[in-house]
Amino acid sequence: MAQPSLKVVAQKEKRSAPEGEGLEQALYEVRKKIYPRAVRGWFAAWRWALVWATQLVFYGGAWLTWNGRQALLFDIASRKFYIFGLVFWPQDVIYLTVLLIISALSLFLFTAVAGRLWCGYACPQTVYTEVFMWIERMVEGDRVARIRLDQAAFGARKLALKAAKHGAWIALALWTGFTFVGYFTPIRELGHAALTLSAGGWASFWILFYGFATYGNAGWMREQVCKYMCPYARFQSAMFDKDTMIITYDRERGEPRGPRARGADPKALGLGECVDCGICAQVCPTGIDIRDGLQYECIGCAACIDGCNQVMDRMGYPRGLIRYSTTHAMQRKLTRAGMFARAFRPRVLLYSAVLWAIIIGTGVALYERLPLKLDVIRDRAAISREVEGGQIENVYQLQIMNTAEQARRFEIRVEGLPTIRLASEASVELPGAASRLVLAKVRVQGGSAQHGSHPIEFEVRALDGDHEHVEEKSVFIVR
Repeated sequence: MAQPSLKVVAQKEKRSAPEGEGLEQALYEVRKKIYPRAVRGWFAAWRWALVWATQLVFYGGAWLTWNGRQALLFDIASRKFYIFGLVFWPQDVIYLTVLLIISALSLFLFTAVAGRLWCGYACPQTVYTEVFMWIERMVEGDRVARIRLDQAAFGARKLALKAAKHGAWIALALWTGFTFVGYFTPIRELGHAALTLSAGGWASFWILFYGFATYGNAGWMREQVCKYMCPYARFQSAMFDKDTMIITYDRERGEPRGPRARGADPKALGLGECVDCGICAQVCPTGIDIRDGLQYECIGCAACIDGCNQVMDRMGYPRGLIRYSTTHAMQRKLTRAGMFARAFRPRVLLYSAVLWAIIIGTGVALYERLPLKLDVIRDRAAISREVEGGQIENVYQLQIMNTAEQARRFEIRVEGLPTIRLASEASVELPGAASRLVLAKVRVQGGSAQHGSHPIEFEVRALDGDHEHVEEKSVFIVR
C-alpha cells in the first residue's frame, strides 16, 4: 500500500500576468513519497557506526546495574536521578542547566565547523529513520523494487510484505517506547508488569505514546520532520559562515553535465565530469538535488558524496565532485590543508574555549560535590518564645539529605551566640539516598543577647568517613 501524502490544503493566490491572465501559484506542495536508494561508502559507514553506538547506549543503558540498583534511573516520583555512582536531587537543578548549556554550545561549535553534523549522523530522527529504512529495504527491496511494489495492484504478496514491514516497525517502536519509559520507572519491574499485563495506566500510556511517535516520525513522516517540524533547519544559516564546511557540488568541474561512455574524456566531449546519473538525488533522504546548491532541507548526511564517489570510481574520474568543502575554499580554490587551517577562526576558538571551560568546571564541581545537603527553614508558627529557666527558644526545621548510597550518621551543631545550644536531638541517622526533616530547638540564656535578629549558623557533620560537613546560615530572634 503506497504511503499516503500529508493532506495539505493548497492555499492559492492570484497574480496578474503581463497578458492580464490569472495565474495561480500553490504556496504549499503536497508531499511526494521519497524512495531513497541504498548507498555504501566512507560516510555511510560512519553513519552506521553512530547508529550502532547510540542504540547500544540507549537500549543497553537502562539494563545496567550499580550498587544493586539500576545505574541510570530518573525517578521523578521520588525526585531522585541516579547516574551510576551519583544521586541528584531537585536542589541539583544547576547541573541540568549546565548540561543544556554544554549541549547548546556543542551544537553551535559543530555547526560553525562542519554544518549539520548532528542532524546527519546522531539526531534521533536520522538514526531511527536509517533503521526503519534498513528494515524496509530488507523486506521490500531497494529503491526500484519498492517503487514497483507501491505501483503494483493490491494482492497477497503486497499485503504480506507490507504487513511484515509494519509489524517490524511497530515492534521496534514499542520496544523503543518501553526502553524510554524504563529510564523513568525501574525497567525490570516495568518489564515484569508489561509481561503480566499489569503495567499502570501512565506507564502504558507513555510506552504507547513514544512508540507511536517513533513509528510515525521514522516510518511515515521522515523528511517532513526535518523540513517542517524541526526549527534547526530554519535558523542554521545564522550559524554558518563562508568557512563552514558544507556539502557542495563542484559546479566548475561538473558542468556542463551529460551522459557519456565509461572512461570517456569529458574535455574531448565538451562536458564536465558530472554524468547526470541522478544518483546524488536518488540516495538523498530528504529528496533534494545537491547540484542545485545548498538548501535548508540538506541534513548533511553525505549520502550524496558516497553515491557520487561510486560513480566517479566507475567512470575513472577523481573523487570529490561532491564533497565537504567551504564557500571560501570553492571560490579561492584552497587546498584541503588551507581549508582546515581556516577552520580555527576566532568564532570557533571562542566556542571551544567557553565549552571546555564549562566542561572542566562542571567536572571539578562534580568531583568535589559533597554527599550531604542541608536546608534550614524557620518555624514561622513560633518565631520566638520564652521557656523554662528564662531561656529564649527558636524552632527550625532542618532538611538533611544524604546523597550517598550507604546509611550514615550525622551530628548537628549550632553556633553564633554566646550561650546558644541545641535543645533537641544532636545526631541523626539516615539511610542511603534519603532525606529527613529534623525539628531543631535552639535556645539561648535570657539576657545574653539583645532584642532583635542575630545571625547564626547550623552545621551538619558526618560521623564516619572523611567527616564531611556542610553549613547553612539562619537567624535567631530575641523578643
